[in-house]
Amino acid sequence: MSLVIGILTFILILTSLFLVLVVLMQRAKTDGGMGAAMGGGITESTFGAETSNVLSKATINGAILFFVLSFVLYLAHIYQTKHHVDADNKLPTIAAPATLPAPQPATPAPVGPKKP
Repeated sequence: MSLVIGILTFILILTSLFLVLVVLMQRAKTDGGMGAAMGGGITESTFGAETSNVLSKATINGAILFFVLSFVLYLAHIYQTKHHVDADNKLPTIAAPATLPAPQPATPAPVGPKKP
């Protein structure tokens, strides 16, 4: 399920970038603004005289795809949180090591009398 969510998230990012570019390519009502700066004439030569119709349809279709993908990802995350297994998130249990007897403190060697 995580793989599907990852793929759909990637498609959602691509769709949002596409929407940003298409909206910036459109001409404003006054034929000025960013649409003209980003090559408004180029879009007319590419798509023909009906450039505004093509870009408007692309914007509408991209927005529909964006909202549908967002809703599907929302439902997928809800499904994933309700159906995940707790055993996958637990740390492995490790048996405690056998206890060794406590080490005896080292007794210092007797010190003889000091020679003058």
